[in-house]
Amino acid sequence: MNRVTSVVCIALLGLVAILGWFVDHYRDNAITYKSQRDQATQSLNLANSTISDMQVRQRDVAALDAKYTGELADAKDTIEQLERDVVAGKRRLQLNAKCPANGETGSDGMGNASGARLTDAAQRDYFILRTRIETIIGQVNYLQNYIRQQCLN
Repeated sequence: MNRVTSVVCIALLGLVAILGWFVDHYRDNAITYKSQRDQATQSLNLANSTISDMQVRQRDVAALDAKYTGELADAKDTIEQLERDVVAGKRRLQLNAKCPANGETGSDGMGNASGARLTDAAQRDYFILRTRIETIIGQVNYLQNYIRQQCLN
């Protein structure tokens, strides 16, 4: 009986050792998988926060773009209306100009002369330049606000 007990004890000790090895092995696997899960969760949370931030920035940029696009369109419409009014004679471009004295020294020397005015080409150039100035001002304002709102935050 002593021998049978010894064999059973050795077998039980071997079984306990094998079960201990399996428990240790699966415990290590569980720890490894938990670590991988935690890293994946952290990466997912970072990706979600990045996506949310990008969506907010896209909405902000779209609002900024709409604002300045509207302002540019309004300025362009105003300039075009002014140009139409000048062509139709409802308004005049006022010049700060002096007519050259063509040899006359008297105060009443230009009785029938019309006022100084721009040539048609100069008048067109004036409105083109005014449109371009408004466009550039709008673009600069847009870029400054974009830098303040998006790049510096």
